[in-house]
Amino acid sequence: MKNVIQQLSHIVQEVSLASTYEQKVALMVESISEAMLVDVCSLYLLNKEGEMLLLATHGLAASAVRTVKLPAGAGLVGLVASTRHPVNIADAEKHPAYLYIAETQEERYHGFCAIPLVFGGRVIGVLVVQSSEKRQFSKNEEGFLVTLGAQLAVLLANYPISAEDMELSARVAGVKGSPGVAIGYSYLCDHGELYEVSDSPCLDIESTISEWHALVKWVSNQIDDEKRSLGKDVGEGVSGIFNAYKMLLNDPAFVAEVEHNIRDNNWLPGALKLAILHFSEVFLAMEDPYLQARHEDIHHLGNKLFNAWKGTRASTHEVDVDIVLVGQQVSISDIASVAANRLKGILCFGGSGLSHTAVLANSLGVPAVMGTGRIGGLIDGQLLIVDGDQAQVHISPNKVLLNEYRKIIRESKALTRQLRNLRQEPAETTDKQEIRLYTNTGLLTDISPGLNNGAQGVGLYRTEIPFLIRDSFPSEDEQVNVYRQVLEAYDGKPVFMRTLDIGGDKQLPYFPIQNEENPALGWRGIRFSLDNNQLLMTQVRAMLRASERSNNLQILLPMVTSIQEIEQFKEILDDACVQLGSEGYVIVKPRLGIMIEVPALIAQIPFLAGKVDFISIGSNDLSQYLLALDRNNARVASRYDHVHPGVLLEIKRILESAKVQNIPVSLCGEMAADPVAVVILLGMGMRTLSMSAAKLLYIKKLIRSISIAQAEEIADRALQLNHPDQIRKLVGDELKKLGLAELIR
Repeated sequence: MKNVIQQLSHIVQEVSLASTYEQKVALMVESISEAMLVDVCSLYLLNKEGEMLLLATHGLAASAVRTVKLPAGAGLVGLVASTRHPVNIADAEKHPAYLYIAETQEERYHGFCAIPLVFGGRVIGVLVVQSSEKRQFSKNEEGFLVTLGAQLAVLLANYPISAEDMELSARVAGVKGSPGVAIGYSYLCDHGELYEVSDSPCLDIESTISEWHALVKWVSNQIDDEKRSLGKDVGEGVSGIFNAYKMLLNDPAFVAEVEHNIRDNNWLPGALKLAILHFSEVFLAMEDPYLQARHEDIHHLGNKLFNAWKGTRASTHEVDVDIVLVGQQVSISDIASVAANRLKGILCFGGSGLSHTAVLANSLGVPAVMGTGRIGGLIDGQLLIVDGDQAQVHISPNKVLLNEYRKIIRESKALTRQLRNLRQEPAETTDKQEIRLYTNTGLLTDISPGLNNGAQGVGLYRTEIPFLIRDSFPSEDEQVNVYRQVLEAYDGKPVFMRTLDIGGDKQLPYFPIQNEENPALGWRGIRFSLDNNQLLMTQVRAMLRASERSNNLQILLPMVTSIQEIEQFKEILDDACVQLGSEGYVIVKPRLGIMIEVPALIAQIPFLAGKVDFISIGSNDLSQYLLALDRNNARVASRYDHVHPGVLLEIKRILESAKVQNIPVSLCGEMAADPVAVVILLGMGMRTLSMSAAKLLYIKKLIRSISIAQAEEIADRALQLNHPDQIRKLVGDELKKLGLAELIR
């Protein structure tokens, strides 16, 4: 075999681009046969009954396809599946595990090599090659098959194995973009792809440059129109997305790059393509999640310009059905073109929970699933279920599944109406233990929902969001204006403002952190702020000035790893108080706390007495660091669970250690909104939780339905278990006994 890497890439690409499942498997066996010069290539896939179904073949009898089923463990195929190990033999009939299947007409073939197809730790199929001569396949051939099988298993993971599934339903997994469940019909957003444009000579350079400037102006105006079409209520975060598009569009370097390509005798679409590719590659080379998302913005803008040049203008979809927008990268223009009452969900083949599409979906309350990979065969008008809670999409769901999800949606709406009655009720257990419920926010549009749902304060205000949605650092006065609105809205209630937390998965587009092999362990959080203490001083001054009339500010430090970092910040805080006092401001020094996100800080809690006034557990980052799992990585996201024993036991250690030091503890993040986790947290002694406004009333209902004694008993039992699934089942069963089954999904 020659050009092994090229052959591997060619086969995987061909299979992934096939438009239907039948084409995928047919291409798979044909391509492998051709590449390896073998007489037979067959694919067996595990069905629901545990049998190995012959799904496709090149060389065996065509009539055997989808009729031959090998019982579990039967034959050489069963041996490969059960041992999870390749079998490579010169004469298959001589092996004791050989099983002759007359329907396949394989008696002519002797050389046999098969490898298991494994996905998510489970054997899902077996790939077989055979030759008519009696020969053992070479180590290179076997290695090629093993390598290829590892990649093809990913493409086959969601294959609808049964005939019923083939007709009715397929499930595709991705990563969470925006929570909730939606049902609607697919609307493909790929109007035209700039990257498919070919280079061509420019017939009139000066005229084309003028055409380019006119195009920039037209699209800039179109973006303004789209921003207005979404209305004023979408808030600062969404406005920032439009601003990012405008920033890219009006970037002199970008405009000049296209002009340069035109002067190099390339027509406008070709010149635009080269410029977009150039700027995209700059971001892609940084290998950082947030910058990857900005690469999506550039691609969006390129396609938008290209389609405007072609005359394919975005227009409002005049349809009377519920829509799920589908595309490699659903753009803000696509979203703006759908009537708000008809847009039910979003499905992106690419992207992550950090992309602008996900930010916008969250702001609009539209369920979204990202990063599924391209789904072959998906066409306009297919019925889809978008499950943003479980990060999965069901394509052409069967009636049973459809009815089940419709029931979930009905129950969710009914529960939401029922929970409205709890807005003004206290969050206290049945034995009258008060639990403080705060909300998380970072956008001004999130202020009202938290107050409306009875939040007792803001447990986490993410100050980096005003930084992320701008094209330069906000001034002190601009920060004061934003912070003051939050503090005054929650007058009389505590607002925990986290200092700038960028780096890792949150990069400033105008201050990218480059050349970090592992950004999650790099220049982020308090490390970045202390190294850029002029920015930190400006932010601290803005916080203090904003709190002058309300005095409810609490300052929270992110990603702390040492006592030294706390002491360095306190010097800056003291200096800011002195400066502002000398300028005539009446400042009350705020309480200071830290976030426990880095596991190394847990052992240092005994040293925090007298250094901090409170602790906030950042459950998302702490869980990821403890488990070494990235929630935004679709390949490992299913293994992430904050009720993992390792996470729960460390939180228990934090609570016990902090109690000895008399330091109050709160917890924020997704864990605070997970009913199963909340029961255990209450049982371990947690009394303050902070979550998204949408989840406040759900958790309040849970709290008002259970006693601390019950929670303690359940937590004690849960902490004896060694697997998240066991823990979830135990607590879930107890919640069902309490009549709270509707809270669990």
